[in-house]
Amino acid sequence: MRTKKNFWLVLGSFLVMAFTGQTMMAQSYNVDSKASDLKVLGTSNIHDWEMKAESFQGSMKAQLEDGQLVQIEGLQFAVVAESLKSGKGGMDKNAYKALGTDDHQRITFQLQDVKNIDCTSTTNCKVTTTGYMTIAGTKKLVDLVFDAKVSGNKITLSGDKKIKMTEFNVDPPTAMFGTITTGDEVNIKFQSVFTN
Repeated sequence: MRTKKNFWLVLGSFLVMAFTGQTMMAQSYNVDSKASDLKVLGTSNIHDWEMKAESFQGSMKAQLEDGQLVQIEGLQFAVVAESLKSGKGGMDKNAYKALGTDDHQRITFQLQDVKNIDCTSTTNCKVTTTGYMTIAGTKKLVDLVFDAKVSGNKITLSGDKKIKMTEFNVDPPTAMFGTITTGDEVNIKFQSVFTN
């Protein structure tokens, strides 16, 4: 009888430990491309311009505690370079040439380190990270700060990152025999929805 009681005690403890461990384990999330949005905003000597990504992939491993984000163990994101569209074929063609899309088909971000997670509420946090961004085959370590919002099985990351094209060995595109020139700095704005 005592052995049976001990068995149930051990089993109960094991189940509690297993359940507690499971709630603290990192969960895997994949980007929902239909619900997500990424734009590249830039300038030229004539007008501002915008390109919107139509194809991207991404995954994330995150740890939640009582519905609050406490840790990000992995994050990667990739945009198919030729899926960036401005609505103007000539501009797109010049952009793809500058990015060397024949050889470098994707623009990527790979998380390196999470510096800080500052949560203002259970569902809203500001995350400070560093990661490797690769554009046109050039890989650089960059700082990236974004907002993370948790809603059920969904985590939305939103923010923006200003970069200079020349830092990635990309010559700013030109058109009309050089009479139209784009500015070196662009702003990458994103709202990436991850679900598990």
